[in-house]
Amino acid sequence: MLYKLKNFFGVERSSTSRNEKIIASIGGILGISICSFLSFHILGDEAVFIIPSLGASAVLLFAVPHGALSQPWSLFMGHIVSAFIGVSCTLLVPDIAIAAGLAVGLSIGAMHVLNCIHPPGGATALAAVIGGPAIHELGYQFILSPVYLNVFIIFIMALLFNSMFPWRRYPVCMMRFIENKNQALDETRSPLKDKHIEQAIKDMDLVLDITTEDLQRLFLISLKHSESDRLQPEDILLDHYYTNGKHGSSWSVRHVIDESPSPRAENDLIIYRCSEGAHLGHSNSCTREEFARWAAREVIKS
Repeated sequence: MLYKLKNFFGVERSSTSRNEKIIASIGGILGISICSFLSFHILGDEAVFIIPSLGASAVLLFAVPHGALSQPWSLFMGHIVSAFIGVSCTLLVPDIAIAAGLAVGLSIGAMHVLNCIHPPGGATALAAVIGGPAIHELGYQFILSPVYLNVFIIFIMALLFNSMFPWRRYPVCMMRFIENKNQALDETRSPLKDKHIEQAIKDMDLVLDITTEDLQRLFLISLKHSESDRLQPEDILLDHYYTNGKHGSSWSVRHVIDESPSPRAENDLIIYRCSEGAHLGHSNSCTREEFARWAAREVIKS
């Protein structure tokens, strides 16, 4: 019965580390507090009508900064387009119930068409309809103030806060290293197991709005936990970059800057420099075999 209830409610085990949860919580506290402070000082009482939808945006920007729904295009356009539709429905549809439904529904459609789906946009559209006389009197000014102003503030807060953590820089294009997509997926390999997927999620410290069944088909990194997918010593090449695949403060990227090849494994040495994450700027050496055991996958400069 408990298993059926968990399936019914969609309860899945979280693989996110405690530190990542704490960081996301602190980001939300700082982001909304500073946004509220600035908004209330600039906009006065009008700010209260947009803060609820910004709270939803904060969840995405600070808890899932690399998610597709969190990126700037989705953040800005999701709110702005929805605000425009919400105000238009308020002005053109006299029945508030119908206007509310149209505002949210049309916003969903518009975000789909513009490829800027941002769930909090639905709350912004709804606020334009049911926000009361103070919001209605603003008309289309509602789009610029308070919506755009608040969105801009929360965006700057997310950019600054997440930049302090190399593994979760926001937006995702700010990451200095990205996965090497030239590493083709061999479809002849054995099917993925759930334990590989769960380990991959834990290593990347992600919160994903996707089931493990879908990840079996889509998530390439989970293959790296199969022994046959581990990097071999011969895969470690001069002037290439590699990551240990971990997350948080343990995450690191190493650049192979020199090598001393030898047919004997104990004498086959490489020199590397830490280019990002833990021990940034430090150089060291090890055998190619040791480096291959440390490395999870190759990355390239973004």
